[in-house]
Amino acid sequence: QVQLVESGGGSVRAGDSLRLSCAVSGESINGYIIAWFRQAQGQERKMVAVITSSGSTNYADAVNGRFSISRDNAKSTGHLQMNSLKPEDTAVYYCTVRRSYLGYSERSVDYKSWGQGTQVTVSS
Repeated sequence: QVQLVESGGGSVRAGDSLRLSCAVSGESINGYIIAWFRQAQGQERKMVAVITSSGSTNYADAVNGRFSISRDNAKSTGHLQMNSLKPEDTAVYYCTVRRSYLGYSERSVDYKSWGQGTQVTVSS
């Protein structure tokens, strides 16, 4: 069973940047898909970005071109670089993983291991 811990959230102004980190322990992440989801108050949890074990990436339309997901298998960490932040990016951001052999997914229900989340607040 893997454990995930997110860090790097905070309160920033519109246009600022933040870098979220996800520390994974318990198993090597080499064979895992890593994803970031976010959940705004009163809304469902939505995919933000996904990176496969081979390094392929995909982004939600709302963040494409502003956010960048990466992974460091040697350090068992994932990162989400968030640039040009907007007030609508305000949410709790969650890191999650999925074993690659289970297939690619952007649905939160397909991910079983989650971190505790980190709050990102963007003011105008």
